[in-house]
Amino acid sequence: MSLEKFIFTNNQVISFSSFWEAPSNIALIKYWGKKGNQIPSNPSISFLLSKCFTRTKITFSPINSKKDNWFTFKLDGNIKPDFNKKIEIFLERILPYVPSLKKHNLIIDSSNSFPHSSGIASSASSMAAMALCITDWEKQINPKMTEERFKIKASFLARLGSGSASRSIYGPIASWGKTSHIEKSSDKYAIPFTQKVHKIFHDFCNTIILIDDNKKEISSTEGHRLMNDHPFAQKRFDQANQNFFDIKNSFETGDIEKFIEIVESEALTLHGLMMTSSPSYKLFKPETIEIIELIKNYRMSSKSTVCFTLDAGPNIHLLYPKDSKRDILDFIEKELIKIYPNLKFIHDQVGNGPKKI
Repeated sequence: MSLEKFIFTNNQVISFSSFWEAPSNIALIKYWGKKGNQIPSNPSISFLLSKCFTRTKITFSPINSKKDNWFTFKLDGNIKPDFNKKIEIFLERILPYVPSLKKHNLIIDSSNSFPHSSGIASSASSMAAMALCITDWEKQINPKMTEERFKIKASFLARLGSGSASRSIYGPIASWGKTSHIEKSSDKYAIPFTQKVHKIFHDFCNTIILIDDNKKEISSTEGHRLMNDHPFAQKRFDQANQNFFDIKNSFETGDIEKFIEIVESEALTLHGLMMTSSPSYKLFKPETIEIIELIKNYRMSSKSTVCFTLDAGPNIHLLYPKDSKRDILDFIEKELIKIYPNLKFIHDQVGNGPKKI
């Protein structure tokens, strides 16, 4: 689909309010490295979450004065100018595709159900929620917009704020990035994973172990930039493409052992790339490594099918089938909390998609 087809040319100015809840997602095949205008260097695939989400309300009104800022951003009801630069970059990137948006004043009011900027993909959920509100505004002017077109446009806009946000439009599994392994895949927007998924992957759970919920040392944007001159970049992109193919097959066949191998390798590769970049970053905490070893030991001794993954931060995502939930909670209680009593947890599961409120 050409970029011209994403441009909304109607110049109508309206008063309108839109309120959406967009979940975060956890990448199984990681996207790390990009080119051009938010184009991924490799395809990625993710589980959408359900309890980790951003709720955003945008109130659109005709602009009535020439102000320096044509938007106001609030977090939890409080004006937060620290986020203005990030919001401004996003809005400027999407304006070529919704040019009449700047004829409006925007009041953007957001809240998260989980800590932001700590490596749990808050940018994905927040940018997806804003993109959904803005696409809803477009649909209000153009009511003939189909549901499929609505989601593609929302994913396209979300990508311009945060690449991973493109995947937060679809659940339970979404892929983003052009690949020969998925029909109709695109670098410009994510698509739902419509291939066969074995029943063992239905109703997967995700318990997030919050080792450190403070703001992470480096933003994902800076991390992606470090891949431009990384000595292992091309090897990584080749690896990601192969892992994408292999995990697609695991979904189809139910090969959970291969799924575990790929997911954990992807997580450790991501952090390995950060530690071998220039400058290098270590986003692990000592507890991260210790808990990973406990998870591996538990899996070996119990024959469990639990596995771990991480985003660009120290917090661990435990992934496991729903029928293992009682055993995993028992492991958490008897082994993790016993050693690390100050740990916090978010017990989540794979979700089906955003909601209009």
